Order: sequence, then structure tokens, then C-alpha cells
Amino acid sequence: MPTELLLILSGIAAGTFGAMLGLGGGLLIVPLLTFAFGVPLTAAVGTSLVCVIATSTGAAALNVRAGRADVRLGITLGAATVVGAASGGIAAGILPERVVAGLFAALLAYTALTMLRGLRSSSVARHPGPEPDPTVPDGPDAPTYRTHRLPLAWAGSLVAGQASGLLGVGGGIISVPLMRMVMGAPMRVAVATSNFMIGITAAAGAAAYLFRGEIDPRVAAPVVIGVTLGAGLGAGAAARLRPGWLTVLFVVVVAYVAVRMALRAAGAE
Repeated sequence: MPTELLLILSGIAAGTFGAMLGLGGGLLIVPLLTFAFGVPLTAAVGTSLVCVIATSTGAAALNVRAGRADVRLGITLGAATVVGAASGGIAAGILPERVVAGLFAALLAYTALTMLRGLRSSSVARHPGPEPDPTVPDGPDAPTYRTHRLPLAWAGSLVAGQASGLLGVGGGIISVPLMRMVMGAPMRVAVATSNFMIGITAAAGAAAYLFRGEIDPRVAAPVVIGVTLGAGLGAGAAARLRPGWLTVLFVVVVAYVAVRMALRAAGAE
């Protein structure tokens, strides 16, 4: 099978999975390109960021049109992620990879445990009654999560942007639990809003890799095509999944990435 077709199929799988969980597909793209296609890690991260832009573009349009994403919250937190992604992309060429991987593995492990505790204690009913409408304008009828612990959420979004620029994962792996556990947004809204944010975040991080010439268009182009096709599939699937199952799937993915990052920090990969 031609390499280009394999790259497209890999992009479809990564785009579907990434849009479904609000992660941007980078979780799959980076290891796929590195281990299956022999792409250098820095080039894989840069290519992943380009693909995250495509994932967000395809999924965000559907989520915004369907009223699932909180655009106002996304713009508020997106300002912090852009700053973080730009600095993370620059720092990627300076910081030792094993140090970054070790810190990120610890953060992911904590995130997985926190999400799991929130799932087990069903008393997390911060919004009794019907789910809040994320399309309501700011004002007295706006969802309360939009301003809940906003300074802490802004600081966490800065970290999410830095993780995106450093590791090419889109930042959604931090933004989703941040909106869910810190601000109290419903899981479905958090995923959809993350899909809206990560494209802008990834664009800020990708600029540094483009400037250093670490993105190969012959690899990026077919993967982007596949990711764009898969993003629409993932956004639609997320709307049909039960929030509880979506949370379980998210925890599993976060735990898997934490293990991979820990292995990389220990020099085992």
C-alpha cells in the first residue's frame, strides 16, 4: 500500500479519535509518525500541530453550528493557550525532552485520577436540572461555569498551551479536565469547546516549528487530509455518546499517554 494512502488512513483514525475527545488527534499522530513511519520526533510534533489545526477546523464548525461549544468561554481561555503555545514552541528547541516528558507524565497521571474521582462521585451535580446552554450570551442568564474560578482556569490554559507547543498534543488533554473539574462545565460542553480552542492554540505553536524547518509538507499534507475527514466523524460521535462513557474513555486515554510519557522520561523509548 502506498505510503501516502497509509498516512491518510492514519490521519482519519487520529482525527476521529481526537475530535471525539476534544484532544486534537496529536495523541495518535505523534506516536504513529514516530514509530510507524520513522519520522523524527520534532518533525512529528510539528506535523501534529498542523494536523491539530485541521482537526479543530472540521470539528469546531460542526460543534458551533450545533450549539455544543461555548464560544465565549473558548475565546476567553484561548488567549492564554495562544501565549502558552508560542512560548512552548520556542522552548521545544531548548529544554531537554526527558525533563518535559517527566513533568507532563506526572500532570497527566494527576488529571486521570482527578477525572476518575469525579466520575465515581456522582454527587458532582454542579448544575442541577437541565444542562446549561453554552450559546447564551454573557449576562444574568449566562452559565455559571463561564466565570467560575476563571483566574485559575486562565493559568491552567497557559499550561495547556505550553504543553501543546512542546508536545504537539493540542492542549485539549489539559483543557477538557480544566473546564470540567475546575470550572464545572458539562463534559459535552468541555469537549466541544476544547475542539474550538485547539486550532488557534496549535497555530501559535506550529509557527516555531515552521520557522525552524521541522515540518515536511510531503508527510503533513496526506495526514492533514485524513485528519480533516476524521474530524467530522469524531464530532458527530461525541454528540451521541453518553457523558459517563465519554469521561471513562477520556480517563483511559490520559492514563495511556501518561505511561508513554513516563517511559520516554526514563529513557525506555
